[in-house]
Amino acid sequence: MKKYFFIGLIASMVLLPSCDEAADIIDDIYGEELTDSVVVSGLKEALVIGADSAAAGLSVTDGYYADELVKIGLPSEADIIVENISYIPGGSELVEKVVLSINRAAEDAASEVAPVFWDAITDMSILDGFEILNGDNDAATQYLKSSTYDELFELYQPKIQTSLDKDIIGGITANDAWENLTTPWNSLANSVSGQLLNFETVDTSLDEYLTNKALDGLFLKLAEEEEKIRTDPAEQVTDLLQKVFGAL
Repeated sequence: MKKYFFIGLIASMVLLPSCDEAADIIDDIYGEELTDSVVVSGLKEALVIGADSAAAGLSVTDGYYADELVKIGLPSEADIIVENISYIPGGSELVEKVVLSINRAAEDAASEVAPVFWDAITDMSILDGFEILNGDNDAATQYLKSSTYDELFELYQPKIQTSLDKDIIGGITANDAWENLTTPWNSLANSVSGQLLNFETVDTSLDEYLTNKALDGLFLKLAEEEEKIRTDPAEQVTDLLQKVFGAL
């Protein structure tokens, strides 16, 4: 029923000449306490709590690596290496080391991502707030992703780069592992035999690829946390969350 109220709300706001009149309609539908500021504050609080939980879950050992939903594989450009791994001595082991190391780098960076999200959770308009409140169970997450992804990428990429340069496993960095895999492959691809087999070199930079994949996993986990807050009263751990999401 509230879906239909919301449709009527939007139509009325388009026709009304002032924000005050629009706010009066909102009060009539949701009650005086559920004002635009309360809704926006509740959504921001849900996103902050969700970001904390998502980041905490991903930043532990195997947070990415052991979760098939977010586990980061090799860039698609490396498919040719995997398909012809028998040409590289110890190739299968090298691939697994790279996969493990890049997931460890993502887990390391995730430990610092929560403040990045806090800075990126910007002011929401009254229309944004009520549309998100009445939207799908991941509406706030999708709003944050669509409105702040580029900013988050710029903030998060240096953290990923730092993690790629850290000693992650066995005294080597993720960048070292990647180089150990691609260097012999590129030597083969540039050889006469490689050219006859139409092999191509692989020169992908890991930081951009890994930043996108790490953020994809983070938003997926944030959406899961948002759904819990929306649908499970036990997850509405503050009075503000109970007030806002209880209205649904």
